[in-house]
Amino acid sequence: MPRASRCRILVPGDRKPVPGSEEHVNSRRAGVVAGLTASMLAVTLVGTALAGTGERSGSAPAGSGDTTGLQAALDKIVKDGSVSAIAEVRTADGVWRGAGGTVTANGSRTPRAGGYFRIGSVTKTFTATVVLQLVGEERLELTDSVEKWLPGLLKDGDRVTLRQLLTHTSGLADYTSQMFQPSGLLKDRYRTWRPEEQVAIAEGLPRSFPPGEKFEYSNTNYIVLGMVVEKVTGRPYGEEVERRILSPLGLRDTRVPGSRPGIGGPHAHAYVPVEKNGKQVLVDTTRLDPTVAGAAGEMISTARDLNRFYRALLGGRLLGPDGLREMKETGKNDYGMGLHVTKLSCGAALGHSGGILGYATMAFTSPDGTRQIALSATPIAEGAGPAVDAMLETALCS
Repeated sequence: MPRASRCRILVPGDRKPVPGSEEHVNSRRAGVVAGLTASMLAVTLVGTALAGTGERSGSAPAGSGDTTGLQAALDKIVKDGSVSAIAEVRTADGVWRGAGGTVTANGSRTPRAGGYFRIGSVTKTFTATVVLQLVGEERLELTDSVEKWLPGLLKDGDRVTLRQLLTHTSGLADYTSQMFQPSGLLKDRYRTWRPEEQVAIAEGLPRSFPPGEKFEYSNTNYIVLGMVVEKVTGRPYGEEVERRILSPLGLRDTRVPGSRPGIGGPHAHAYVPVEKNGKQVLVDTTRLDPTVAGAAGEMISTARDLNRFYRALLGGRLLGPDGLREMKETGKNDYGMGLHVTKLSCGAALGHSGGILGYATMAFTSPDGTRQIALSATPIAEGAGPAVDAMLETALCS
């Protein structure tokens, strides 16, 4: 797997991938990565019993054939290992929305195609957009050091630049790798975290490499960027996201939840398989304190809003030409500034994917900008991965 695809968030402890974690969201096409532990594969709630009787709404996008192909692809995600899946596919000529599976693992209700979900690291695109807007306003420079804005935060803050944070080339260790021991995976999910605490965890670990030497995805980079935004503007990064992106675009269904544990509105439940008394059980992880992810992955949204956001961003409505060019410059790492490139048969799509304790999200736009997909799934086994890849290919390349 390309190094640039090894994006991780909220996979505490032993680094073995958990369904819905970002290791399960990003493979070579931003799908769900194989490699679950044998105990997780023993979960018995996977299979045709969870296959969706999905709803369809809207019209079939031009060039996609009929809606059956998209719905079948969505249902395959559920059949192969996800409790639920919802998606919106957009083109210049139409919109298709679909849902499959069930709201809860033991329920029968189909989730709403327009329902809410946690977007995990898709949050990074919002954070990066705010930072680049501040650069465009000449309130920040990409060459600024962390030390300039947050003195004493990092032991080598004078060598780490904002550009390196945005592109994951800082060498900062990922705080999520040590946040919990494996046995405490779910125990502390209601704890409220301060970003300084998360950075301190990372600072207690060795640097992955000297600043600027190579690429390695680390959520710590975006926690620090959120702190920089607050220092420069005097407002928390979430307020800047609301003021600069959500309100102007009318994204009323997108939220920066802070420490509020609930999702609110219609939503599917997320699960993580764990061992309990020698047996594998599904633990409902829908509720958690989102400060565990902060500016790196805390936000909540809908498929409709995510498509609208990326359409506005890539269409030049949020950044000037120079800022957008910088953001999209991915080089050989397949990662720009809060944007990930995923390789498809029809070219390289732009967007991001994310995962946070049972929720897996992706939002990508086709190379020519005419087709989009935003998808949320609640995977409980690795089998959903290839089906997610296939859905992405069907939506953007068919």
